[in-house]
Amino acid sequence: MAQRATTGSILLFGGRSEIGVQLVRRLAAGRVVVLAARRPEDLEHEKATILEAGATAVHTVAFDADDTDGHTDLIRSLVAEYGPVEAAIVAFGILGDQARAETDVAHALQIAHTDYLAQISVLTPLANELRDQGWGTIVVFSSVAGIRVRRANYVYGSTKAGLDGFASGLSDALHRSGVRLLLARPGFVVGEMTRDLMASGTTPAPFAVDADQVADAVARAYRKGRTEVWIPAVLRPVFFGMRLLPRAIWRRLPR
Repeated sequence: MAQRATTGSILLFGGRSEIGVQLVRRLAAGRVVVLAARRPEDLEHEKATILEAGATAVHTVAFDADDTDGHTDLIRSLVAEYGPVEAAIVAFGILGDQARAETDVAHALQIAHTDYLAQISVLTPLANELRDQGWGTIVVFSSVAGIRVRRANYVYGSTKAGLDGFASGLSDALHRSGVRLLLARPGFVVGEMTRDLMASGTTPAPFAVDADQVADAVARAYRKGRTEVWIPAVLRPVFFGMRLLPRAIWRRLPR
């Protein structure tokens, strides 16, 4: 196993993700941060926010979540230039339009590609690089939407179910490698991703949280060395009970 460095870089895949940026703010002090996103030239606000939080430097790189052919080479180049990697945060994704996805095959496939296939395409080379490094943490954002998929958002929910299973298995595969995977399962998040949904009249689900609450919870879990965190914590027993609901009741539940 490689010798662990005192600190390393922080990589954020999804450099304009509201939750991702807030999490990086909480971890950035004394670290080099790399923001990977489409249009990296438009990340000046995010760079300034993270520098104010104490990062020693913030770099931006071009990253297209859907360009799966380029992910492995990109990750290798980032590790070579900015490594070792202390934390790699995977925080990109789309909510999509459920009503449209039920009839528009291309839209349904786009949600599946970005929220599941592209995640695997990033997580697999990240795991390989950190295994070789011998330490570090990968942070993955699943969702309670994937614990038991609901009628109201089954396309998005199904991708989170797949991602949750993949990340859980990857976490086990990394056991004893020196690398940790932290799997975050937030509930309904009120923020940029759900703004259009809220504007359409959708009421937030019970126990809704915002980006700051998610970032606080994940940062605490990160520092405690945990491998899983539900946000808020009450959702864990709630969803244990929801798994037992009869299907006739479950299918009528709102988002």
